[in-house]
Amino acid sequence: MGFLSVLSFAHKMVQERLSPGDRAVDATVGTGADTLFLAKAVGPRGEVCGFDIQPEALRLAEERLSRAREEGGNALAPSTLLLKSHAAMAEELPPSWHGSVGAVMFNFGYLPSDDADKSVITLPGSSVAALEASLGLLRPGGIVTAVLYPGHPGGELEAEAVMAWASSVPQQTASAILYRQLQRRTAPYVIALEKKKGLDSQI
Repeated sequence: MGFLSVLSFAHKMVQERLSPGDRAVDATVGTGADTLFLAKAVGPRGEVCGFDIQPEALRLAEERLSRAREEGGNALAPSTLLLKSHAAMAEELPPSWHGSVGAVMFNFGYLPSDDADKSVITLPGSSVAALEASLGLLRPGGIVTAVLYPGHPGGELEAEAVMAWASSVPQQTASAILYRQLQRRTAPYVIALEKKKGLDSQI
C-alpha cells in the first residue's frame, strides 16, 4: 500500500485536529492546494487566511477556490489571500486570531507553476520567523505543519534551519515530530508541531 506522501501526511495531521468553524492559516499559498483543503476542513462557519509574496500565487489560488465554489456551492470557508510574507502573519492577522487558530500550514520552496520564477524561494530567516509566530497564533491543541524540500538549491539550508528551530521548541510549549524517508537525503519531509494544552503552553 505504501506510506502517505508528505502532503497527504500533513493533510491527515491537520484534518484530525481541525473542526468546523475553526480558523486556519495557509502560510505559503502557492497554487492554493492547502488553502482549499483548509477552507473545506473548517467549512462555511470557519475562516482561512493565506499569505504569499507572489501575485501569481494568489491568482492561481483564487482560481482554484473559485472553481471549487462553483462545483461545491457554499461548503467552503471564506478565505482572505494577502500579498504579504508569512513572516508578517502575527502583525497582519487581527488580535482575535491570536491564540485561536486551529492549524497553520507551510509548504516551503518555490511556486510550482510553469510560469513561475523558480529562483524565488522561501528563505531560512523569514521561514523560521513565521514558524515562531505561528506557535503564538495557535490555540491549545492546534497544529503547525511544515513541508520541506532539501533537494532544490537553497532548500537544504532552509530545511536545516527549520529542523534546528523545531528541535529547540520547549516540550512544554509543543510536541514536534518528523516524517521522513530515510534512504533519500533529498526527499521532501514534514515537521509537525502540536501546541500543548493547558496554561503552561502559553508563549
